Amino acid sequence: MLEHFAEELRLARAATGMSQTALAEALSYSGALVAKVETSERRPSLDFARRCDAVFAADGRFERIQRRISREAVVPWFRDWAGIEQETTALRSFEPLYVPGLVQTEGYARAILAGAGLFAADEVEQQVTARLDRQHVLTRDRPPLLSLVVDEYALRRHVGGPDVMREQLRHLVKLGSALPRVRIQVVPLSAGAYAGLDGPFVIATTATGEDVVYLDGQRHGQVIDRSDYVRQMVEVWESIRGEALSQQQSLDLIAEVAETWS
Repeated sequence: MLEHFAEELRLARAATGMSQTALAEALSYSGALVAKVETSERRPSLDFARRCDAVFAADGRFERIQRRISREAVVPWFRDWAGIEQETTALRSFEPLYVPGLVQTEGYARAILAGAGLFAADEVEQQVTARLDRQHVLTRDRPPLLSLVVDEYALRRHVGGPDVMREQLRHLVKLGSALPRVRIQVVPLSAGAYAGLDGPFVIATTATGEDVVYLDGQRHGQVIDRSDYVRQMVEVWESIRGEALSQQQSLDLIAEVAETWS
């Protein structure tokens, strides 16, 4: 599929008589990047694909190919959930250990993926791009309502260095302040023992109004739609939110912790 995108780009450019340099200027990307995409050395981002559609009046063709590439780049055990995630009307997410993928910065995502030591360097870059592409769901037309709760420990865990952490936490504050359908809350360290210590999960509400739960584990993920289990996890979610600070208190705390990373 990557080769397919590269071929379509070469054909479209040739049909319009554009040089790689001219195309790069039209796309506002570097000539080196355009060259690498055309030789399948670099996976195009969603923004790159959309700009190609605009320049060539391609009616979304490049975006459709790019989205297929992104689905293929996602690790196999995550693909089912990645598809569900893009079609939901609401997401309720809890993460006790680190900042969740949908709100990660590029630097933080790269540090998380590289730090695991499970991917080669080129695979890390593929996974980073795929993770960032997922985030477009938050800024699309009619985005889902994202309610995110993180443990304060996630704000203080050293990932990628002080600069990476400061940028990541400031990014959370920006998202929580600028996007009305993104709600971020923090469970403070003072909460002690609470239901969230059993692990992360996400509850997605589908377009039909049904809830499904996603459990993320070491090298595997599980989507569960059993009504009894979903009901129990909704109760867990409500218990966790009962321990969390308000939205504004949470953003204030995140901003405060961000300045400690210096």
